[in-house]
Amino acid sequence: MMKLEGISTFVAVAEAGSISEAARRLRLSKSIVSERLAELERQIGAVLLHRTTRKLSLTEDGAAFLERASRITRDVEEAAADMAQRRGMLVGPLRISVPVTFGRMHLGPALYPFLLAHPDIELSLDLDDRRVDVAAGGYDAVVRHGSIVDSRLMTWRLATSQRVLVASPAYLDRHGIPATIEELDRHKGIFYANRGAADWSFATETGAAVVRGRIGLRVNNGDMMRDAAIAGIGIALLPTFIAGMALKSGQLQAINVGVKAEVEHIFIAHPEGRMPSAKLRALADHLRKAFGSPAYWDS
Repeated sequence: MMKLEGISTFVAVAEAGSISEAARRLRLSKSIVSERLAELERQIGAVLLHRTTRKLSLTEDGAAFLERASRITRDVEEAAADMAQRRGMLVGPLRISVPVTFGRMHLGPALYPFLLAHPDIELSLDLDDRRVDVAAGGYDAVVRHGSIVDSRLMTWRLATSQRVLVASPAYLDRHGIPATIEELDRHKGIFYANRGAADWSFATETGAAVVRGRIGLRVNNGDMMRDAAIAGIGIALLPTFIAGMALKSGQLQAINVGVKAEVEHIFIAHPEGRMPSAKLRALADHLRKAFGSPAYWDS
């Protein structure tokens, strides 16, 4: 008879793409993970994974088995969570990917009271600015800022987010203050690399207008964008949750070009077709209350 631990281990390896990464996520040794896989393959009578020194991939049998194995592990986890919820408890693992700057500045402080109130939740938080594949990465959800680019995700809005053009007073003294979006073309910009060419998008009467200024710096981290703007490298379009303190202290100055950047959102998203757990719903509700409406960083 197949053991559930073998099935769940196989799913973890398939999602992680390697035995070592699956062992890290499961908090097991690589030898135990390998033994469970070998035992499962003996019980099924089929090879589920191609193993080479460089990579690991599913066999045809493995791909066919993965779909049902994933469903089995989810059903068991959800059944256990449902029983715990009936007893008024939120328990079990929860794995979420979060942007680095937002996670450090705002999500962490909002999360800690939630974890203290629900000590049986085992939260794994990955700080990563990349657009991760939620399902393939084994995440229950991702928290992101901006627009939704993956149609396979179901999203819940947590808060609105305003973005403002900012620069250091020294930079504006040297290069002048732009008064229109057309004048931005003459300035150096600090761009968020993960957004591509459409980072600076503004809401005008005729629709969205994308401005592509000269590149002073392109980087995939909000902290560095803010610090580069403070250093006088150029103009940055930053969320107020990143730029707020520097604006209040005078290290950065807001720039009014007659139009505002398009409103964006902080959202939490989970894979389509997967029933969100009670603990994920509870976390989303908690974060909405912690951030406020409008969000405290936009006040």
